[in-house]
Amino acid sequence: MKNIKQSILRRLLMVMFLMVLFGGVIIARVYTIQQWEDDRWDKIKLSEQQIHQEIPATRGNIYSDNGSLLATSVPFYGMAMDPTVASNEVFNAGIDSLSILLAKKFKKRSRWDYKRQLVNARKKGKRYVRLSKPNINHLSRKEMETWPIFREGQYRGGVIFETVKRRYLPFETMAKRTIGYVNENGQGAGLELSYDKVLSGKPGEGTYRKVAGGNWRLIHDETEISPVHGDDIETTIDVNIQDVTEAALKRRLEQTKSEWGCAIVMETATGQVKAISNFAQNSDGSFSESYNYAVGKQGTREPGSTFKLASMIALLEEKQLNPEDTIDTGDGQYQYADNAIMRDAKIGGYGNLTIQEVFEHSSNIGISRLVDRVFGINEKRFISHLEDMGIMDPLGFQLVGYGEPYFKAPGHEDWSGTTLPWMSIGYELQITPLQTLTLYNAVANGGTMVRPYLVQRIVQGGRVIKENEPQIIRKSICSQETLEKVQSMLEGVVSRGTARNIRNAHYGIAGKTGTARILEKGRYVRKYYTSFAGYFPADHPKYSCIVVLNDPKGVNLYGADVAAPVFKEIADKIYATDLEIHQPLELMAKPEHDRFPVIRAGLETDLKLLCEDHFQLPLVDESDGAGQWVRSLRIEDSVHFRTNPVVKGRVPDVRGMTLRDAIYLLENQKYVVTFKGEGRVVSQSRTPGQKVSPGSQIQLQLSW
Repeated sequence: MKNIKQSILRRLLMVMFLMVLFGGVIIARVYTIQQWEDDRWDKIKLSEQQIHQEIPATRGNIYSDNGSLLATSVPFYGMAMDPTVASNEVFNAGIDSLSILLAKKFKKRSRWDYKRQLVNARKKGKRYVRLSKPNINHLSRKEMETWPIFREGQYRGGVIFETVKRRYLPFETMAKRTIGYVNENGQGAGLELSYDKVLSGKPGEGTYRKVAGGNWRLIHDETEISPVHGDDIETTIDVNIQDVTEAALKRRLEQTKSEWGCAIVMETATGQVKAISNFAQNSDGSFSESYNYAVGKQGTREPGSTFKLASMIALLEEKQLNPEDTIDTGDGQYQYADNAIMRDAKIGGYGNLTIQEVFEHSSNIGISRLVDRVFGINEKRFISHLEDMGIMDPLGFQLVGYGEPYFKAPGHEDWSGTTLPWMSIGYELQITPLQTLTLYNAVANGGTMVRPYLVQRIVQGGRVIKENEPQIIRKSICSQETLEKVQSMLEGVVSRGTARNIRNAHYGIAGKTGTARILEKGRYVRKYYTSFAGYFPADHPKYSCIVVLNDPKGVNLYGADVAAPVFKEIADKIYATDLEIHQPLELMAKPEHDRFPVIRAGLETDLKLLCEDHFQLPLVDESDGAGQWVRSLRIEDSVHFRTNPVVKGRVPDVRGMTLRDAIYLLENQKYVVTFKGEGRVVSQSRTPGQKVSPGSQIQLQLSW
């Protein structure tokens, strides 16, 4: 019995010894970790809360031709909150007011919902509550930082602002499709996609540490590799011309309820695209820019009668024809192979026409019979002339996804007995509106075909690293003799032919109407592709333009009725604002230089000083006292001052002012000012009182 007790006691002592030994090992290990391995474990813990990843580069800006911003990257903020951070005193005192402000700002939930969400999260120890998506701008953030609780900052109030860079378009929807976009998957359109590599830059690398709410914050240390920010691109877009083009096109599309439409304005000598506008009808009947029909593959269509210019050039180059030569167009119907009937728009036909009249009246029979007569025995010669013009070649435009021309080849299986006559009037081939315009621009440019372009330079940190110069596609599309004949024919279309409804007395327009039936499922339906292409002023062209409306609704569906008026509206407004292309009208009476001051408008104090001290003229102040800007008027031997109102958002009348005063007034309204000449302002490119967007350009003409 005694031995048993001793055995049990020994075992207990052994167990106790082992337990003491094990406890001692644990204590020793803890002591070792705390005293000697603390830094090591801190690093392990820190490494689990740190990651090494790329630092995004800031995307480059897109500018207009005068330096106005078309697209830039600006910070937007998402907002969250750690409701456990604030003290009880701060939280309880501010939660009601904060909830009211949140409900008023975001308008998606009630004040009670916000309060309940934040109070419950605080009770549960939840350290991250999202309150807003990243759609808060910088001004709104500054405002929110003054709100109750939030004003204590992130570490005492718990507010968290998460920064996201987004593309911002200062002109909102202007040229939106041309500017385009790129999404997170690398898909997109327009300049943003086409120049993505230039704009996106090169990301850097850095270490990010996890902070409250599971977010990551960059640690600026020696391991950081700074990103290379994207380059800027300067486009050829003129914001004033773009604005005019969009407004005119959209208004006409709404009136005609067309399926879609587009318009392009190009500078004749250089090929710089000054405006591209595209609108398509939405399901609710409104219009928005959803596709670039002016340039893209979906805009590739049978152009109709605007192609008759190419046919006429081919005819004149192949055979010595005179505009006075005649051809019988008959009663408006003409039968070709396979019983195919060619028809003219005029019921009963045009009868006998000169070649000039064939073109001016857009006679399908006249053009097709001439082409068939000259090229019927050698169809390849017709195609050869088109190749010489450059119209069959892809344009190599600067936007991704541009459409390429489609032409049938003689001898190919899809070439038939009707192909040549129908091709001569713009069927059985497909080109984009931009390709049509390029041909018309060549005629306006003295026969030299230039490549249209949209981006004129790439800029890196204010330094130009690449500049695109005008490129010649064809030095001459035809002989000088042919060129002069077709130029006369294009002017005749507007003065006497199908587009005489857009003729005006101030300047000449040269161009051609086009109306083509639309092919659907292999059949031509009663829907029309209407267009007008041309240039202005006709005697010294500076701009070329094409307008297209697809499937307009209504009674008059020809290009002359639908598209040509849009062309004229665009041309009229450009002509009125571009002082280089016309002799400006004398907008104010010439001053008398005997005793009357040459400065007719300006600051009232300056003019009074000038009149009283220098000219010693009696003054009559008829101004209403509402402002300091006045206009002066001589009545007999006295000078009368009348108020020259300056209204925000409207163009002030600066005629008669010194350049200094004019620039001061206009730039205060955020307009871009250019000027020519010396002296005082005698004319301005924008009508006084006109409502014009900030950033628009206003040109002043000065003279003594």
